[in-house]
Amino acid sequence: MARPNFATAGLLALLVSLAAPALAADGGRVANGAITLTDATLKAMVPGAKVGGGAITIANKGSEPDRLLSVSSPAAGMVELHEMTMEGEVMRMRRIEGGIAIPPGGSVTLNGAQHLMFMKVAKPFETGERVPVTLTFEKAGPIETMFTVGSASGR
Repeated sequence: MARPNFATAGLLALLVSLAAPALAADGGRVANGAITLTDATLKAMVPGAKVGGGAITIANKGSEPDRLLSVSSPAAGMVELHEMTMEGEVMRMRRIEGGIAIPPGGSVTLNGAQHLMFMKVAKPFETGERVPVTLTFEKAGPIETMFTVGSASGR
C-alpha cells in the first residue's frame, strides 16, 4: 500500500488557495495579503426597493498603500463607491471617482459619509441574508466576501 505524500498534498492545497480569491471563512473577517475586510453589512430593504446601502471596514497591514477600485455582486446590477456631503441644507450623494485609498498601516470604514451603494438590486435584501460581494483592489486584486444583512435602520 502506497503511503500518502503529505508534502505534495500540502503544496497542492497552497497552490489552490493562492489561485482562488480570498473568501470569508471566520465570521466575516477576510484577509488577502496586506488587506483585511471586516464588518461587512448591508441594510435590509423595503419590498420593491432597487437600491440598498452597505458598509465595510478595510485595513491595510502592509507598508504600501492600496486602493479599492470597484465592488460587484451578483445580487445587484451595479455597486458604486458613494459619498454623502451637505451643501447648505441639501444632502448630496455622488459616486467616488478613482477609488478609495487605503493607507499603509491604516484602515478605512465605509459606513456613513462614504459607503457602498448597491443599485439595480433584483431582490430586496432581507434581514439575516448573506450576500456575496467582490471588492477589487489595485494591488491585492479581487477579494470575495459575504455581507450580512442587518435591519433597515442599520442596527
